[in-house]
Amino acid sequence: MRLLKKSLATAVATLALVAGGAFTAAPASAAGYNGACGAGYGVVNAAQVPNNLGTVFLTYNNSNGYHCAVTIRNNPGPSVHMDVWLRRAGDPSSLQQDMGVYISYAGPVYVYGRGSCMQWGGSIDGNEVNPISLPCN
Repeated sequence: MRLLKKSLATAVATLALVAGGAFTAAPASAAGYNGACGAGYGVVNAAQVPNNLGTVFLTYNNSNGYHCAVTIRNNPGPSVHMDVWLRRAGDPSSLQQDMGVYISYAGPVYVYGRGSCMQWGGSIDGNEVNPISLPCN
């Protein structure tokens, strides 16, 4: 019985260390979508900003037909130039863009896009995501 208790205690301690390690072992640069677009928006695509600086996320809301884009830094810190943009493909007048000096993210920007192809992109500190076209929805 004593051996069983000791083995159980060792197993629990090991499990706690492994679980704790899972949280600390995750890279700090694994920034996820931060929900900036609001309720009802789900990520449909994402593109990494060069030099592991962050990610540009494209989201969509099925209930209202709007797309939303946001650029999120992996490691927020001192303010840097950031931007995010979104438009319907072939419709320059639909362009929505947010650019400025930010700590953690640029955006969100919204464009109605039900049944439309979307183009989107962004940048962090001069590192630009090439314009991306999403297949029509």
